[in-house]
Amino acid sequence: MARLLTLTFLVLATALPGALAWGAMGHETVAYIASNFVSSSTQSYFQSLLGDTSGDYLASVASWADSYRYTTAGKFSAPFHFVDANDNPPSSCGVDFSRDCDAEGCVISAIQNYTRILLDSRYSAANRVIAAKMVIHFVGDIGQPLHCEALDVGGNDIDVTYDGDDTNLHAIWDSDIPESISGGSSMASAKTWASTLTTAINSGDYKSQASSWVSGLSVATAASQQATALQWASEANAYVCSTVLKGGLSTVQNKELSGAYTTAADPVVKLQIAKQGYRLAKYLDAIVAAI
Repeated sequence: MARLLTLTFLVLATALPGALAWGAMGHETVAYIASNFVSSSTQSYFQSLLGDTSGDYLASVASWADSYRYTTAGKFSAPFHFVDANDNPPSSCGVDFSRDCDAEGCVISAIQNYTRILLDSRYSAANRVIAAKMVIHFVGDIGQPLHCEALDVGGNDIDVTYDGDDTNLHAIWDSDIPESISGGSSMASAKTWASTLTTAINSGDYKSQASSWVSGLSVATAASQQATALQWASEANAYVCSTVLKGGLSTVQNKELSGAYTTAADPVVKLQIAKQGYRLAKYLDAIVAAI
């Protein structure tokens, strides 16, 4: 553990409240989708590494990083859950790694760093378990549009109402909207939703798109790992302009968003969950193939 804490960019940081992408159910859905698409060798490797031979081996650790960040040992990891794109939504969106990922690190550099640990057999099994949990989580985080946006702390400071409850824009993208789509917040809900999205990838609306989701995916070098994660962040960030803040702040601030706004967000949330689940599977496959 001590060795892990001395790795590049592992700097202590204060945890930011509310930045828990997709909520537990969303992360579990991403993980269940991934478990439906990984190769048999990838499944065996990660079941062995994580010490879990059940079908929940990815889902059961998918939210670990959100709990870890609030511990004394894990507070350094708080910045790793997002990248603060300093763009100007809704008129312009974009992620620039050199501008937006500072010395404390971000979700892009975190995916790169923990991938490096998984690929290096010199690290202990304990360190690689932590790295696996981080990669599983951060590949989910990077698909949530407001985890790739700096404005108002990724929407945490944008007050909204959802089903009559006071909350914030980030929180409804994390949990309220996904839970309204899936019909619940439990692991069982995640598994059912993952099954629906897996079918869409295999034979439904996403079948023709899936191969493009992993175009250019590579873990071969640090540069390719960074480029892969940057591509994913840039795609998610684009939805801040096209969907999340399409009409500008005035259309969401202090507004009830459980109606038409959620209807507009629905296809984006489904797509991003499906996409990151499929990407996680192929990313883990690439890691195991390179070990």
